[in-house]
Amino acid sequence: MTSPFARVPGAVTDESGLRHLGNPLGEQRALASGAAVAPLGDRAVLAVPGEDRLSWLDSLTSQALTRLAPGESTELLVLDPHGHIEHAASVLDDGETTWLITDREDAEPLLSWLRKMRFRLRVDPRDASEEYGVIGGTRAGLSAVRPAEPTGVLLVWTDPWPNVAAGGYAYAVASSHPGAERDWAEAVVTRAEEERIADAAATGELALAGLAAADALRIAAWRPRRSSEVDDRALPHELDWLRTAVHLEKGCYRGQETVAKVHNLGHPPRRIVALQLDGSDSVLPAPGDEVVVGENVVGIVTSAALHFEDGPIALAVVRRSTPTDAQFVVRTSDGDITAAQEVIVPPEAGATADIPRLPRLGRRAG
Repeated sequence: MTSPFARVPGAVTDESGLRHLGNPLGEQRALASGAAVAPLGDRAVLAVPGEDRLSWLDSLTSQALTRLAPGESTELLVLDPHGHIEHAASVLDDGETTWLITDREDAEPLLSWLRKMRFRLRVDPRDASEEYGVIGGTRAGLSAVRPAEPTGVLLVWTDPWPNVAAGGYAYAVASSHPGAERDWAEAVVTRAEEERIADAAATGELALAGLAAADALRIAAWRPRRSSEVDDRALPHELDWLRTAVHLEKGCYRGQETVAKVHNLGHPPRRIVALQLDGSDSVLPAPGDEVVVGENVVGIVTSAALHFEDGPIALAVVRRSTPTDAQFVVRTSDGDITAAQEVIVPPEAGATADIPRLPRLGRRAG
């Protein structure tokens, strides 16, 4: 599908959508302040209508959904029998249909699995991406957008991160979470509205930001994403995702036993960290680049960006045993980059540890 935003002056697009418009740092600033919105072409929209939809999704996923009110936002994970993350989705219900916003690459696998799990229940999940797109931004920024409202409930998902949802648990040790003031929402819009937004941007009536800007703000907020931080071994605990995507007190679902055991009795084998990268050579690592301590590979970079305030930053997943004061080196195709780690999930995570709160690393002087 050709992006309608390709016609906006300065637009750089690829198969995922609008990457940027020539000024990624300025776009980040505008997006964070509510002066711009971001077309999220790398998202897909699944619709799950039917009387049994909420209890059905509740029984299959990590989130408690049976009492989800129309317009209320949450998120869910689908786990394998060993507790590893298979799928993730943002969740919004309008009273008749539950809407799932997913990474586009995960939409077909998730839909296929959901359809196999219907049995005789009154649910009919489908891909609604031909009808709907997704626009992201602050809640104030999205006032320039007309969300879909098929039942009179505006389809605007408000990101719960990093607040600890009911039944959730936070592992991050920082006394001041960098996402605490994060203001992020995603509006489901008709394709006709998407065209209107593109036309308004092309004439200068509406400011846009690209996917690169949206991702930089996500990384700075330590916000995990399935397409970036998740591999076939990932546990929710490793990414601090018990915060918003797992309800520890709900009924049985696939993978629940592992979730409970790791949280109550054990420790996740890996942990997510934030990296402040040496920017002297203007090199950013790519996802998959190795993180080393001395000569030992201890993990990999999952996401990286040049942030408009924090400079070059990244998220990485490393072994739990990696010392929290270790100095990292990231091996890239353009040379090594030194990196200071900031602990997100500490080695003590799990076993419902009483984890001390630590001060954050200071922001770079501007």
